[in-house]
Amino acid sequence: MTKYSIDQFSQITGITKFVLRTWENRYGFLKAERTDTKIRYYTDELLVRALNSNYLLENGYKISAISKLDDLQIKIKVDEIKNSDDDNSVESYYIARLISSALDFDSNLFNTIYDNGVKELGVLEFYKSVLLVTFSKIGIFWLTNRIAPSQEHFLSELVKQKIGAAADFYSSNNSTKGAWLLFLPENEFHEIGLLFAKFLLIKNGFEVIYLGSNVPYGSLLELAEKKQIDNVLFFSVSNTSKSNLDFTINYLNKSFPTAKHFLVANSLDINFLTKEHDITILENLDSFIDIIS
Repeated sequence: MTKYSIDQFSQITGITKFVLRTWENRYGFLKAERTDTKIRYYTDELLVRALNSNYLLENGYKISAISKLDDLQIKIKVDEIKNSDDDNSVESYYIARLISSALDFDSNLFNTIYDNGVKELGVLEFYKSVLLVTFSKIGIFWLTNRIAPSQEHFLSELVKQKIGAAADFYSSNNSTKGAWLLFLPENEFHEIGLLFAKFLLIKNGFEVIYLGSNVPYGSLLELAEKKQIDNVLFFSVSNTSKSNLDFTINYLNKSFPTAKHFLVANSLDINFLTKEHDITILENLDSFIDIIS
């Protein structure tokens, strides 16, 4: 059983610590468990209850009414709203259900939610408004301890399969535009964002050379000797790869001197680290879409 501190629980659910304590004291709702040393912690069950309750709150329910419902009743209310025409927070519904699928290792629920979400929102909007927010909440990209590693891997592998299948759907199209090299440098492993970039590029008619995660630098040199590359895209998220960023960029400049280089990172100091280099920093997905459209 995963145990969440009040800080972790607040970060995942978006409910402030003040509100959590108020609800617990006033309504006995989302009441934290206590360790033998009286330290409060929250369980997976409380996490799901909180996420579902958020959805009800966003659709007009009062916490005084929600607090009187048990888990099954809350779920029924959630499903009733989702199946009606009065849903005011589509994204919140899918985020909560995706996290629930990870907590319970429920691949059937994941597949249903993912497929329905893509059908309702479209793959791009689902990725931006649901998947990215979900990843941020549970810490898949940022290597936090907000959720058990096994649950991280479960969810991330399922998402990778879905995005990979979407890319394969368009891969039979003839590539009519320039070649993009996509890779993650050494000690960089979370490739969901890179896979989605592959999907977008293939869908827009580009040729993609996809090397995946934790790529040895020597592999890049071997590729450069055999293949003309017009653009290079890589991610630098982990502290290890960021500390080696200067070397990585210099290596790319030497290996692919005529290519344009693009970097996705999650740190405000990246611009400072890369100011000596001719490289484009992609701060969000929309900026990448603008480049390839």
